[in-house]
Amino acid sequence: MLTGLELHVARGCLYGLLGPPASGKTLVLKLIAGLVRPDAGRVRVNGRELERLSELELGEHRRSIGMVFQNNALFDAWTVAENVAFPLRRTTDLTESEIRERVAERLARVGLADLGERLPTQLSGGQKKRVGIARATAARAPLVLYDEPTAGLDPVTSRRIFDLLRSEQRAAQATAVMVSTEVDLLLDVVDRVGMLHEGRLVFDGTPEEARASREPALRQFLRGSEHGPL
Repeated sequence: MLTGLELHVARGCLYGLLGPPASGKTLVLKLIAGLVRPDAGRVRVNGRELERLSELELGEHRRSIGMVFQNNALFDAWTVAENVAFPLRRTTDLTESEIRERVAERLARVGLADLGERLPTQLSGGQKKRVGIARATAARAPLVLYDEPTAGLDPVTSRRIFDLLRSEQRAAQATAVMVSTEVDLLLDVVDRVGMLHEGRLVFDGTPEEARASREPALRQFLRGSEHGPL
């Protein structure tokens, strides 16, 4: 449950959300994506107040957002290329030739140029994450949401994924909101970071300000992250 949350993410910003389990991080992403309606208050994205939109308008809003899910959410019966093509066929007017070109470009960008015909079950965890990133960025959405994009990955692969996300966000000049428990990696790549604690935003600032902050909940969380998950 979120209480009195006031969060502003500037256009073109890569914003990170930190917080212990059940603090509301994923709920914030769902509110931004229009997957959950707020009980009170307003959620404004690109000047539109989502709580005022009809179901049809909300559907259009969701299709304008790229999202990387914690569990990858790939279609196991589809090839890698078909998974990446899915949002292009659903949200754009590109021809099949243009879709194939875009898919090939996206897969090359994430280092999977030769794996387009494989099924998700034939991929490693890190490769599945990269397919998810390719799919989320294929339609060049102005807003991308990342929910634990490196969950379950080893440290080396996690670092590569974070560097890739930063590079993709910069290249597309997109606005991105990222939830992660990989505190050090997150602080290395984001422009600003927020800390949720018991449903409240107790900190909002730059990574440098976060590391120097005397906010008790944030200090405790950062100290705990140095010794593994809380």
